[in-house]
Parts: sequence; structure tokens; C-alpha cells
Amino acid sequence: MHRRNMLSISAITALGLALMPGSAVSQQKSLKDQLVGAWTLVSTKYKFPDGKTVDTFGPNPRGTMILDASGHMALTNMRTSLPKFAANDRTKGTPEENKAIVEGSFVVFGTYTVNEPDYTLITHVEGSTFPNFDGADQKRSFTLAGDELRYANPVASIGQGVVVEAVWKRAK
Repeated sequence: MHRRNMLSISAITALGLALMPGSAVSQQKSLKDQLVGAWTLVSTKYKFPDGKTVDTFGPNPRGTMILDASGHMALTNMRTSLPKFAANDRTKGTPEENKAIVEGSFVVFGTYTVNEPDYTLITHVEGSTFPNFDGADQKRSFTLAGDELRYANPVASIGQGVVVEAVWKRAK
């Protein structure tokens, strides 16, 4: 009887161990899975080679970045102070209105991949309001702490040597 109890306990223990979840490391979501979702822009700055920084879209920018589970992405950034068009027709903006919109907004969409070992987000640009980026890959190093995502993009739309530093919070 004692042997039978030991076998039963051993069998139950083995079954319990087999049904237990894996280690904490195997349970943790991949970085890509942690990035999936909608993000709200907190700040974006141009950092120049001399160390100077400028708010890319002003002190209170608006923006959304969506990273979906299938690897598609879309990003929109803009100033809060974009002018309304006097003609109330987007095809009839004045040169000044059009200039303000181009300088005060940026859109990009495409696909993305995540290189987990070196914490980089690589966007594969399919289209952008800055057409020079169309077809390009951009590698952004990032940090993720809770609901805050920070990245640095060394491919700025205003010239060589300028890095875009962005801070996002997970949309609620």
C-alpha cells in the first residue's frame, strides 16, 4: 500500500509539473507583442549634431502611431496650430497655408519588424508625406518602460546628422 501511495503521489506530481506553465521568461511577451497597439505622441524633437534640440511639431504635438499584430504600421504627427484653409477646400490652399501644413505635419505608413536582441524597430516605408522616404527602411533604437515608448530615428526628413527623438504613451 505504501508503494501504491508513493506511485500515486509521484504520478500526480509529474502531471502537475507537466501542466504548470513554463518559466517566467517563456511566458513574457515578445518585444513585438509588447509594441502592438495604438500609441499617442507625447513629444518629438529634432536633435542636431551640435546637441541642440527643437520641438519638431511644437510644444504640444498631436500624433498617433498604430502597430498591428500582422506587422503593419501607420504614424501621423502634427502641430496643434495647423491653419484652417480660408477657401474651406484642401485643394485651394494658399502658398502660405500649404507651407504651414507641410512643415507642421508628417505621415508615414508601411510595415515593421522588431529586432529583439538590439531593441530596434525597423519600419519599411510604403508611403509618406515626405515622398523621399517611400521604399526606405528606417531603423529606430527604442526603449519600452510600461506604457512609455521612446525611440531615436537617425533618418530625419530635414537633413543628415539630425536624429528624431520621440516619446509615445500607450493609447487608452
